[in-house]
Amino acid sequence: MKRLLLLLFCVVFSVNLASTQDNSTVTVSSGIDSLSIEKPVVDNAKPYSGILESRQFVFNIKSILRGLMGLAAILLIAFLFSTDRKKINWRTVGIALGLQLLIAVGILSVPAVQMVFEVFGRAFVKVLDWTKAGSEFLFGSLVDQNKFGYVFALQILPTIIFFSALTSLLFYWGVIQKVVWFMAWIFTKLMHLSGAESLSTAGNIFLGQTEAPLLVKAYVPTMTKSEIMLVMTAGMSTMAGGVLAAYIGMLGGGDVQMSIAFAKHLLSASVMAAPGAIAMAKILVPQTEEIDNTVTVTKEKIGTSTLDSIANGSIDGLRLAANVAAMLLVFYALIAGANYIFGKIGQWTHLNNLIANWTNNMYNSLSLECILSYLFAPVIWLTGVSGQDIALVGRLLGEKLIMTEFIGYSSLAQMIQAGSFVSTKSMIIATYVLCGFANFASIGIQIGGIGGIAPNQRHLLAKYGFRALLGATLAALLSASMIGMFL
Repeated sequence: MKRLLLLLFCVVFSVNLASTQDNSTVTVSSGIDSLSIEKPVVDNAKPYSGILESRQFVFNIKSILRGLMGLAAILLIAFLFSTDRKKINWRTVGIALGLQLLIAVGILSVPAVQMVFEVFGRAFVKVLDWTKAGSEFLFGSLVDQNKFGYVFALQILPTIIFFSALTSLLFYWGVIQKVVWFMAWIFTKLMHLSGAESLSTAGNIFLGQTEAPLLVKAYVPTMTKSEIMLVMTAGMSTMAGGVLAAYIGMLGGGDVQMSIAFAKHLLSASVMAAPGAIAMAKILVPQTEEIDNTVTVTKEKIGTSTLDSIANGSIDGLRLAANVAAMLLVFYALIAGANYIFGKIGQWTHLNNLIANWTNNMYNSLSLECILSYLFAPVIWLTGVSGQDIALVGRLLGEKLIMTEFIGYSSLAQMIQAGSFVSTKSMIIATYVLCGFANFASIGIQIGGIGGIAPNQRHLLAKYGFRALLGATLAALLSASMIGMFL
C-alpha cells in the first residue's frame, strides 16, 4: 500500500511537467523542436561552449523547495525498501547526506573547492592530450576531427586504455592507496563505518566496481550484510578513472573549455556518489552487527615493477576498451531493432501521428527512447531539470538503467553536440543523474567479480543485487537534486 501511495505521489508531480519552467534557461538556435531524437544530428558545432562553465551558485527558493521535495521522495523510496526500518542509524545517514550536500555547495560556490576540482579537471584534460599523442602515432591523421569528424573508436577507446595503464602505475607507486586511506579514515571517523567498507567505498572513486574490493579482499569473506550492501552500492554509484576520462572526452567533444567544465562536474559527481551510496546502503540494509573500525590498505601491488604495472594496466585497458566497443555495437544495434518494431506497432495502431502531435515532433514515432523519456519523467522532475528538458533526461536515465551508463553518456554527448537542451542547467544535472554503473548488467558483474573474492558471500550478492541497483540509482538522483537546488 505504501509503495502504491509513493507511485501516486510521483504521478502527481508529473502533472506539472508541461508548465514547469527554469528561470535561468538559455535558448539555443538548434533547439529541441529541430532535433530528431531517434537519430541525433551530430555536427562540429559547440552550442554550449562558453555557457556551460558560467553556471554559478543561485539561491532560488523555488528550486530549493523542489530539491528538498526530491530529497524527501528519494529517502522515502529507500525507507520503504529497507530490510529493517527500526534499526536504521539516522545519524550515519544524516552525516553522509550532509557531506554530500557540502560537496555540492562547495563545487558551486566555494572558490577553494572549485579550484581543487578545476585543477583535477584540467589534469584529466591534459592527460587526454597525452592520449591523443599516442593515438596520432598509431592512426595518423585519422584522429583529426577537422578532417574526419568525431570517430568514437579513435577518440574514446584509446583513452580507456591509457587511463587504465596510468591507474595501474599510480597503484603500483602507492599513490592511490594513500588517497584512499585518507578518505576511508574520514568516513570511518565521521560515520562509524567499518574500516573495510570505508576503504572499498573510497577506492571506488578511483577504481572499478570489482577492482576496489580488492583493496580489502582479506575482509570480504567475513563482511556483514550491511557491509556487503555498501560495497555493492558504492561500486554501482561511482565511476572508475578510465571511463571517467572517456566521458570527459565524449561530452567535451574536442572543446577544451567544455571538457574542463564537464571534468569538474563528472569528478564532483563521482566524489558525491560515495557519501550518497553510504546513506542509501545504510537505509536499505542497516548495520546491526559489531564492526571492525581498523583502516588497513592492502600492500599488494599490480605488477612486479613499474614497467610490468604499465603493461598489466595496458592489457586490462585493452580488454575494457574491447568490451565497451562490443557492448556499444550490440546495444545500438538492439536499440535500432527495438525502434523498428515499435515504429511498426505505432504505424499499425496509428500511434505515431498521435505521438508526433503530443510531443511537438520531438518524437516522430513510438520508440524505446520515447517510452523511457516519459516512464522516468516524474522522478527527473524532482531533480530540478527544466520542464522542456525532462523527457530528454528521463530517456538518459532509462538508457543507463536498462542498457549501460556508457549508452547514456553517449546519447548525452549527441544531444550536446546537436544543441538539444533548452537549459544548460538540465545538461549539468544530467551528468550527475548518469553517474555510476547502476544498470542490470552490473548485478551479474558484481556477483561474478566480488563473488570470486569471497565465494561464501555469493548468496548475499545475489540477494541484494536489485537493492544495490536501487541504492546506486537513488544516490545519483540525490546528487542531481542537490546540485539542482543551487544552479
